[in-house]
Amino acid sequence: MKELDINNLDPQFLRGINIHELLPQQEPFVMVGYLTHVDQVRTVSETLIRQDNIFVDDGRFSASGLVENIAQTCAARIGFVNKYIYRRDIQVGVIGAVKNLEVLARPKAGATITTTVDVIQEIFGMTLASATVTCGDETLVRTQIKIAVRNEE
Repeated sequence: MKELDINNLDPQFLRGINIHELLPQQEPFVMVGYLTHVDQVRTVSETLIRQDNIFVDDGRFSASGLVENIAQTCAARIGFVNKYIYRRDIQVGVIGAVKNLEVLARPKAGATITTTVDVIQEIFGMTLASATVTCGDETLVRTQIKIAVRNEE
């Protein structure tokens, strides 16, 4: 397999990756559609909010679903790096903290959301990131999230 340049990835390559190969979560708990961008700092995902999603209530994606989408975008980044850069298995992570959460709007079922996660710091299996979720030109969520990844012994 050719060595990947994480700072110059083809968006079509990213869209072609089965997101289930990057996440420890399985259906019906997968809240990320596919990756559209990955580099050293930024990860971007796009997700179609389906009506049958377990976090859709009264036709809208819940705040909990939005936070899970952010966490899974972080997890997809970690899964991508593990699989394609380090050639390791998927690691299980947990949300360590959500800080300064602003839910400005909840998307309707049928909408496609874009989630952008920017790594602020990574140290000792902890990732601190800022995240924004948008739908078109509308900002839905802004927050910071801390993800802890269990290191395999």
